Amino acid sequence: MSLLVVGTVALDSVKTPFGNVDNALGGSATYFSTSASYFTDVRLVAVIGEDFPKEHIQFLKSKAIDTRGLQQEKGKTFHWKGEYGYDLNEARTLATDLNVLATFQPVIIDDYKDSDVVFLANIDPEIQLDVLKQVRKPKLVACDTMNYWITSKLDALKRTLREVDLLTINEGEVRQLAGEASLVKAAKKVQAMGPKTVVVKQGSYGALMFSGGSVFSAPAFPLESVFDPTGAGDTFAGGFMGYLANTMNFSESSMRQAVIFGSVMASMNVEAFSLDRLRSLDYGEIEGRYREFKRLTHFEDI
Repeated sequence: MSLLVVGTVALDSVKTPFGNVDNALGGSATYFSTSASYFTDVRLVAVIGEDFPKEHIQFLKSKAIDTRGLQQEKGKTFHWKGEYGYDLNEARTLATDLNVLATFQPVIIDDYKDSDVVFLANIDPEIQLDVLKQVRKPKLVACDTMNYWITSKLDALKRTLREVDLLTINEGEVRQLAGEASLVKAAKKVQAMGPKTVVVKQGSYGALMFSGGSVFSAPAFPLESVFDPTGAGDTFAGGFMGYLANTMNFSESSMRQAVIFGSVMASMNVEAFSLDRLRSLDYGEIEGRYREFKRLTHFEDI
């Protein structure tokens, strides 16, 4: 089944205690679409500048990602520069150059308007609303957001949330959005804003899914080596939504499986800089780590 993602494609400069990269392939929609491509057909809508390397487009196409929605404009590609200390859960932003992203107005081509599943990656909520006006009758709509939009465009974000079925968001942001210190109370308040399901990304601590009145917890996979957490949340969302788009089963049990697949993909992503780990990944590795997750969380009844 078809999965449409609208978000950012970027060039990232990242430094961690374990190395650094300059102008590497990044962006919310890039990580999401690459991760999701292991499960389903992906349609990518984003904007790039004249400086965007052709080899990056070829990489996306090599993953069978439909790039007809990738709009190239005059100017430079969105660029983010950040640095991580040994606490890899939080990045320090050194520079954000919006460039062509500052005037991005996504155009959803006719072939994309009937997409079964839509994911609105972390972008301006007004852009997210505009996308929803252009698609027809998707069976599942999900979105992501961040603290910047919660602070600067709360009203637009709340309008978006009324239109979506599912929200992915990190722990600090769900508390900020709800104005609640308790994570459980915060998730319930956000559910009341529109999305029936709220998936809270907790970085190296895993993920929590609030669906209806139930809660599902998945740990982060214990890794020997973590090089670069950039894009881990978007990679999680790609695996999560890609699995759902593949099965077209949106039951709670299916979403629980999707959380694990999302966690699998995120755990792979952080093992190398940029998308280098996802470049060489095969589905057998994904299935193997999924089984390891099951063993990690299994216990017998008394």
